[in-house]
Amino acid sequence: MRMIDTHAHLDERAFDRDRALLIAQLHADETGVVTVGSALDSSRATVQLAERHRHIWATVGAHPHGAKYVTPDVLRELEDLAKSPRVVAIGEIGLDYYRDLSPRDVQRSVFAAQLELARRLELPVVLHNRQATDDLIAILRKAGRTHVGVVHSFLGDLALAEAFLSLGFYIGIGGPLTYPANAPLRDAVRRVPLERLLLETDCPYLTPVPHRGKRNEPAYIELVAAEIARVRGISIDDVARQTTANAVALFGLH
Repeated sequence: MRMIDTHAHLDERAFDRDRALLIAQLHADETGVVTVGSALDSSRATVQLAERHRHIWATVGAHPHGAKYVTPDVLRELEDLAKSPRVVAIGEIGLDYYRDLSPRDVQRSVFAAQLELARRLELPVVLHNRQATDDLIAILRKAGRTHVGVVHSFLGDLALAEAFLSLGFYIGIGGPLTYPANAPLRDAVRRVPLERLLLETDCPYLTPVPHRGKRNEPAYIELVAAEIARVRGISIDDVARQTTANAVALFGLH
């Protein structure tokens, strides 16, 4: 039963002690992983991982938390990295008004610049959105075209999901779907077309129940798929088959 974890951070220090073993297990389980860049250093690392393992793909980008460190030189190197055939998207990019670790005007400028990079390279985008929906959607619309991509770690309700669906985006679903308090999210997952959902872990973060509080891993993608299946009243095989097809279609995986 093939699945694809469309958002992992395999370069994180949390995996330093057993990364090779974890990657070998992914191969054995036929689990594909898109490992996501969040700054220049991590983008370099994701490309290196993807170029060494055929079941791993990379994204490159600058997270809004670090937007204040993004210079023209950084953007140029991200563009060079993105030309690797193993890079399938620009991301993780977007806006975060919850932590506000970079000034909001800088976040918006860096986000727009990376959208333009994605446009030039004809790559989808991986969106980070936290308490910044209005500005994020406004920037997407101002970009002058519909960017394809995925809203990473979607935590909203059906109305918010429909707003992103109308822009042509997929909805990334991870471990928080298993948390008891997320009834609006479960309602959205029940009603969003299965053809527009993607599986993700965001590992080592956002670990699903029953492992919450421990390190998240790509293997736990099956728990996310199982919860989607339960919520929708379908088989986990159906979830795996369709979400895998969705990931292949969006990212052009091969």
